[in-house]
Amino acid sequence: MQKLMIGGALLLCTLLIGWGMALYYSDEPAAFDVALVAKTAAGHDKPVVGFTTTNTLIHVTETLLYKPGGFISNDILPPFVLMDDMPAWELGALEMIRDLALAMRTDLSRSQSQSVENSLLKQVQPKFNIEHRSWAVPTPEDEYTAAIKLLRAYRQALMDPNNQEHQFFARADNLRDWLKQAEKRLGSYSQRLSASVGQDRLNTDLAGDAAARQSTQTPQEMMIKTSWWRIDNEFYEARGASWALLHFLKAIEVDFADVLQRKNATVSLQQIIRELESTQQTIWTPMVLNGSGFGVLANHSLVMANYISRANAALIDLTELLSQG
Repeated sequence: MQKLMIGGALLLCTLLIGWGMALYYSDEPAAFDVALVAKTAAGHDKPVVGFTTTNTLIHVTETLLYKPGGFISNDILPPFVLMDDMPAWELGALEMIRDLALAMRTDLSRSQSQSVENSLLKQVQPKFNIEHRSWAVPTPEDEYTAAIKLLRAYRQALMDPNNQEHQFFARADNLRDWLKQAEKRLGSYSQRLSASVGQDRLNTDLAGDAAARQSTQTPQEMMIKTSWWRIDNEFYEARGASWALLHFLKAIEVDFADVLQRKNATVSLQQIIRELESTQQTIWTPMVLNGSGFGVLANHSLVMANYISRANAALIDLTELLSQG
């Protein structure tokens, strides 16, 4: 009997320790001051064009790797293997990191469509594309750390007035191309979050083009509903993506200040940032609630979808504004 009691006590202690660790490792990183972090890294108050965006990409990636518990998406031991909210958050942030790294390689560091790729950034972007759940060699942590080192070299090269090879071009067309990719991300998150309550949706895949065709036929009306197993995953993935994107947009506000001012678009960008900041409000319940649209319980997914949809609509307006002469 005594052995049974001791075994029960040990099991209870183990469960409590695991629960405490899971709570600690599920703590989401706080927002940081993009401009202040960049000035600290540069060592002066006026970093060169592109420094703030590059430094923010570095800092967001470092936060992903070195937050409490580190990067846990590929951990296969308890309690990490039993956690899914933080890995979903990491995936969302990582998707935004990947998009910005690609934009820096293909657009922001190139003066024209036929110019040569930056020698450092063309190595950075593939390293972020490694499968984030892989636990075998090479691990995501090693690849992301290597990408950070390359980004630091690129950041340092931007500050060298004698180095003409490494550039960052703050132009309206470059910014617009990246923002259009962000639009697609936010649009996808909005649709997936809205499906938490289930919706009958009409098929609009070919709308607007009478000559449009698709590979296989799909129903004209479909019932879209997110599995209750994945509701919290969709929520935290969108939350992680919003956290990363709002920092990138704050960096863009610094590096593209002249472009935004000339287009009278600064306030439009600030409104997008404000909507994304609203997605980071504290959740006061122990779990993501999924009440019906007008039911008794709240539906956190629909609230998140609302903020993201408004940010996405403002992004569309901003890209249209940037495309005007």
